[in-house]
Amino acid sequence: MSKRTGVRNPDPISLKVASEIDIASKIDSAIHRLSPIEQSLLFAEISMLAYLPDSEATPVFEKVGFTDVRYIEKDGSQAYELSTETDVVVACRGTEPNEWNDIKADANAFTDLAETVGRVHRGFKREVDDIWPTLEETLRDESRDVWFCGHSLGGAMAQICAGRCQLSDIAAVPRSVTTFGSPRVGTKRYIQHANVRHVRWVNNNDVVTRVPPRWLRYRHTGVLHYIDRHGEVNRMSKSKRAADRSAGFWAGLKQRKFDHFSDHAIAGYVTALRRATNR
Repeated sequence: MSKRTGVRNPDPISLKVASEIDIASKIDSAIHRLSPIEQSLLFAEISMLAYLPDSEATPVFEKVGFTDVRYIEKDGSQAYELSTETDVVVACRGTEPNEWNDIKADANAFTDLAETVGRVHRGFKREVDDIWPTLEETLRDESRDVWFCGHSLGGAMAQICAGRCQLSDIAAVPRSVTTFGSPRVGTKRYIQHANVRHVRWVNNNDVVTRVPPRWLRYRHTGVLHYIDRHGEVNRMSKSKRAADRSAGFWAGLKQRKFDHFSDHAIAGYVTALRRATNR
């Protein structure tokens, strides 16, 4: 868990090996045949596996059912391109801040801006700029369903990649983008111009979903799917979510953890979605 005093969050996924990670998803047909909650679980587990070194992640992706696994890396920006006969999934690797100072530094970096169509976060754009030429080439003549996903920074990258895929002249058309704990990526004009179906998951008090701030004209896109303070997928009004977040914050303090940061871990999203699929 994480506190203001610097106690560490649960061990980062990137420090684990494949044998330590349990995966529930299995693909034996087209992804669009899965229920919405099963799709979200699949993309959450893929986003979690993306933190592993490619030598560890590749065998697990193959066990899930992907017949082709491609690891893309340039200048620290990383993604996986996963394929079956019917689908292609692009999973962007995010960041796993596990100290208060790490998260604070990331949040400060979120305020850098760049002009595109509307305005988009320059730091996120630069991450995508590194890997996009490779993705663009592989997706140029793609006729299968293409899905994008990611956690944290990976969620921001996935949104920009999906937007570029939608707006470019390549054949591939994004079926959707699914994100977990993603920050805001761009302004309203940018979001409307990209216009990609977005399934956006937020776990209770996940602080990364609140940056960059709205006063800089950043906006979220997509349909919000909320996980409450008990770790349950829950449809709530805005006022009820606010009350639930407040209750979650105080409950976290009683356990000597700072809820805003512990809620950002990808493992929390995976656990909640597994529980929801087993109902």
